[in-house]
Formats: sequence, C-alpha cells, structure tokens
Amino acid sequence: MIKLAPGNLRVPKWTRPVYMVAFGTTDYRKKYPEKNLSELAMMAFRMMLEENDLKKDPLEVKDLINMCTYGEFADHFQDQLLCEAKVHDYLGLNPLPNWGLKTGGATGGYTLLSGACTIASGYSDCTMVMGWERMDEVKTWTGNYYIASAACKDFETRLARNYASYYAPMARRFGEMYKVDERVRAAIAVKNRGYACSSPFAHQAGKHTVDEVLNGAIVSDPLRFLECCAMSVGAASVLLCSEELAYKLTDKPVKLFTAGGSDTLRTGDRRPMRFPLLPHETEEDYKELWKEMDKHDGRWPGFESFGATRFAAYWAYNMAGIKNPLEDLDLVETHDAFTISDLQTYGDVGLTLYGREQDFVTSGECYHTNPHTGKQGKCPANLSGGLLGTMHAVGATGIFQAGEVLWQLQGKYDKFHGDPKMWERYGKKKPADWKSLQLKDPRRGLAISHAGVGSHVTCAVLEKAW
Repeated sequence: MIKLAPGNLRVPKWTRPVYMVAFGTTDYRKKYPEKNLSELAMMAFRMMLEENDLKKDPLEVKDLINMCTYGEFADHFQDQLLCEAKVHDYLGLNPLPNWGLKTGGATGGYTLLSGACTIASGYSDCTMVMGWERMDEVKTWTGNYYIASAACKDFETRLARNYASYYAPMARRFGEMYKVDERVRAAIAVKNRGYACSSPFAHQAGKHTVDEVLNGAIVSDPLRFLECCAMSVGAASVLLCSEELAYKLTDKPVKLFTAGGSDTLRTGDRRPMRFPLLPHETEEDYKELWKEMDKHDGRWPGFESFGATRFAAYWAYNMAGIKNPLEDLDLVETHDAFTISDLQTYGDVGLTLYGREQDFVTSGECYHTNPHTGKQGKCPANLSGGLLGTMHAVGATGIFQAGEVLWQLQGKYDKFHGDPKMWERYGKKKPADWKSLQLKDPRRGLAISHAGVGSHVTCAVLEKAW
C-alpha cells in the first residue's frame, strides 16, 4: 500500500486570485464541412468578446489579452502540426505568446489550468483559453483508432481499439462490486440527453426512456449505444483575468480554482495507495467498504474509481474552501463520455461516499428538478447536456463545461439557450416545449475534465465573486 508524503499532498497556492469573465462556443456537430478550423475558433472567440455583456467594446477587450493557451487532443485529425499557431494567427493575436496542450480527454481542463496559472503567477493579466477538435476529417473508425491510442498500447489495446471497450470492464466491475442496477446507468443517459434538448449547441440531444436505452444495441457489453458519447466538431473559449481587470470588464466576475491529478494509463494495473479523504469524510465512513472489497480481492484505485479525479478534487476543494461538496456546490459538470464514468465520478468528488454512487442518482438530487420532491436537486449534474447529449469535441470539452457553469452562476442560461435567434444561428428551431434549466441563485459549481480511463483529470471550482 503506497502512502504519499506530505510534500506530495501539498495544496497548490496561487500568488493572486484568478477570475473568469466570459465564455464563447460554437454549436457541435458530427460534421462541419462549411467551416475550417480557424473559422470555428473565430465563432467561439467572437461570442466570448461580443455577447457576454462586457463593459468594454470587443476590440478593447481583445487589446487587453496578453497570453493565450490552446488545447487540441490530436493533430492527426487536421493532418497539421502546431494548429494553435494557425488559429492564433487567424484570430489576429500575433505576436502575443501562446502554447498548445495535449492531455487526452482532459486537454480542455488542463488548458484551462495552464491559463489560470499564467494569471495566478502574474505572467498575464488577461489570458484567452481556447480548445477545439476537428474530428470530421477522417472516418469514424479512424477517429476511434486515433483516440484509443491515448490508452496504453502495450496493455489496453488488447481489449480492442475502442474506448467503449476500455470502459465496459469498469462498468461490469463497478456493477458487481456495488450491486448497481443497470437501470441507473440508463437513467443517466436519459437525463443528460434530455437536458441537451434545451441547448442550441447540442450534437445529440434526444428524449429517451430507460427501456429504450437498455434495448439499444450493445457497443461493448454492458454499455449500450445511448450510453456512449459521440465524436463532435466544435470550439470553445473563456477569458481569464486578474481581480482588478475582472471587475473592470464585468459586474458578474466568477472566481476560479482548479487543480489536476494523474494515474497510470493501465486501469487494471493501478497501484493500491492511500487516497486522500475529502474534508467531510472520515476513516470510519469507509471501514465496511474496505472489508467488503477485501472479500472480492478489491483494491483502490482499481476498476471501480478514478484516483486522478479524487486527487484533483482534494486539491481543488482545499484551494476553494469546499467543506462538503453536496452542500457547498450548486451544480456539477462531469465527464460523462460514458454513463459509467459519470456514475464513478460522484464518489470521486465526494457527492456521495464510494460504493453509494447510485444513491445519488436514485435520490433524484442530481436532477434539475428532483422527480421525487418536485424541488430543485441538491446538486444537478450536466445541465449542459454533458458529453452524452451535447458534445465531445475533445480539446473543447473541459472548457465548454466550465463555461456552462460560468453562465449558470451569472444567471445567463436563458440568454444563451432560450433565445430563438441562437437556435436559428445554427439552423435549428427552438423547441415548442423548450424548458429553462437555469438554477435559482447558484453560488458555486464544479467542472471535471477527464482523460482516457482516468490517466489525467482536472477539477475546477467556480464561485460567484459579487
């Protein structure tokens, strides 16, 4: 059993606070042949500058930017190395410094973390963070091949060169260990895809039933088709600022805390270690669980959970002063590439104890409106529609989800999701039964950005600063 030293668990400290003030995005599609990558980036960039009620004109805001961080999962899709240089040039941001990041599925989150560090260190007063993915320039099976190469090719590739086949054993193991009814996973698919019906940005919104999910085609047993996200095309960007500049740009700045964690690529070969307890947990909470795991040759972290997520949450919560996530957070965005990853994350971030993740779903507290009480859920999950319902343009994903939390905290969900003109912009018609998912006076939210089968994860806590 590995025990980490105090230095390993040191909580990050920033020299000065970091603020997020604006968010821009494209819509997300299977294919976007009418626009090239730079044009998609410009769509997100212009929305960020022009449509977030900033106090300065767009060109004045652009003139304040002095650093850019860019995220993209794979150059393979464009057959173009250094795409960030092309985008940076197209946006008219030369000769400002910039760099590009690639951290698997967590690329968006790590690009945000990287940008935040430039503000926190004083290197920059205004940093633009942008991510994208252009996944339609190759056939779907080729795209799956590229993405699956982010797993360990010496180990996991033998399961099949497809991420669903990497997550299927985890879904099986998780269900067996914690006696999870498969209808719980199906309910997650129904919820997230249903929430995407309220978003003009959504790639694969849909109104489904639990039975429909369970009767769908098997992708990799036990995961069904509607339990898996699709590969999307699109871009997203956010603007990060110092405290002084944030209040000059907006009356509704949001404070950002973010941290990252990591683990091996080999999910079946993870070293058992002491995981850090979150502020509201005790050793006694897990006494019986460890006994039960021993009976089944269980160990943590194994197939059941994501060590990287737990460590990222541990550091981010301590940075942000989160004492009890279920009480202190008003919404979460998880990396629901598959229904099982959504379910696993609830324990990792402490919304429930490990082994009781399904209770968070069946209690109704992860819903916008708890189906049992008719009241707002304690901590609704993936109101954006998540990856299952709205998008997984990998480099943009973590940025998009943090941006959706920003809009919730600023009370702007209806502005960007409910305006018929926004739907028309993307060639859609606002549904007659459209439903607002704006929460009532949320104060804090969380966004998880997750790579591979848990090799890299970031946890971002966003908090109202007015």
